[in-house]
Amino acid sequence: MIELEPTNPLRGPELSIIVPTFNEYDNVVPLTQRIAACLPDCAWELLYVDDDSPDGTAELVRQLAAKDSRIRCIQRLGRRGLSSACVEGMLATSAPYLAVIDGDLQHDETLLPRMLAELKQGDTELVVGTRYALGGGTGDWGAARLRLSQFGKRLSHMLVPDTLTDPMSGFFMLRRSVFEGAMRKLSNIGTKILMDLFASSPKALRFKELPYTFRLRQAGVSKLDSLTAWEYAMLVLDKMFGHIVPVRFVAFCIVGALGVGVHFSILSVLLHFGQAQFLVGQATATVCTMTFNFAVNNVLTYRDKRLRGLRWLRGWLSFNIACSLGACMNVGLASYVNQITGIWYVAAFAGIAVGAVWNYAVTKRLTWSRSQV
Repeated sequence: MIELEPTNPLRGPELSIIVPTFNEYDNVVPLTQRIAACLPDCAWELLYVDDDSPDGTAELVRQLAAKDSRIRCIQRLGRRGLSSACVEGMLATSAPYLAVIDGDLQHDETLLPRMLAELKQGDTELVVGTRYALGGGTGDWGAARLRLSQFGKRLSHMLVPDTLTDPMSGFFMLRRSVFEGAMRKLSNIGTKILMDLFASSPKALRFKELPYTFRLRQAGVSKLDSLTAWEYAMLVLDKMFGHIVPVRFVAFCIVGALGVGVHFSILSVLLHFGQAQFLVGQATATVCTMTFNFAVNNVLTYRDKRLRGLRWLRGWLSFNIACSLGACMNVGLASYVNQITGIWYVAAFAGIAVGAVWNYAVTKRLTWSRSQV
């Protein structure tokens, strides 16, 4: 091992605070000021990982960084996602302690000194800000959002300890060794990076929770939507079965199954109400179904690589070409198996399976291999 001479008296940060952002321009300055105020005796750095926000978040962070070397910016192009942003931020720093906090000011940054003290003074490996322990709260959440959160919490206990009261928290601090032990097994799906860390760790983590009250968002727009629930379900499936079947393939097949319903619905309408010939109806339904499958996969299966604008059109074309070849393989193999076995449903399943694998593998590399968010 090569030892470097300590010619530079400046040392790296003790604590790196990772802030994943998308359209948080109005919150960057107040968050930076609050963190600086609550950590006067700590060598910290504030690392904003921005998913190419159109509102200029990254540009503002760079302006602040030009005046304060403790502030850094990673601007990501062509990809999106809170969990993957956190991972990139952690990989980009040498700090022995890592914190994750949202950029919307809803987390209580004044807990950061206590979190750091807990990690430094005992055998605790991870400290979680919890909304559900005594002294914590969910703020102005409505009944529907609270029920959804509680359902997600119960579901997560298939992967994390029952004693963890807030497994869906996005506010926590950990030792770097914890991240390094889990990083190669992380799924990087969706927003629940804490749950991913617990499920990916090779050993049970020694953790402690500190209560806080979730604040009301003052600026910007909430990122919580129906697709967040989909990503959460994909994360759970990936941690449970991802070592057997890629979770993207599962999602791809679910969309394909929905496409079957779309195909028959369109074909029925054209045949019974449009008086179309079968060949015309089948061709129309096929093109519409492939378009449906492409559009839904673009939003759900490949949300982090979503195609837009001209890339969407090129992606649609490559998807249709790939799936057309997959359909030919489906029919060809099914016909061959039917001749050999004489069992039509076995032949049909074989054709569907081969077609699905082909479509997934080819479109993954051809359609969504390089994208621009």
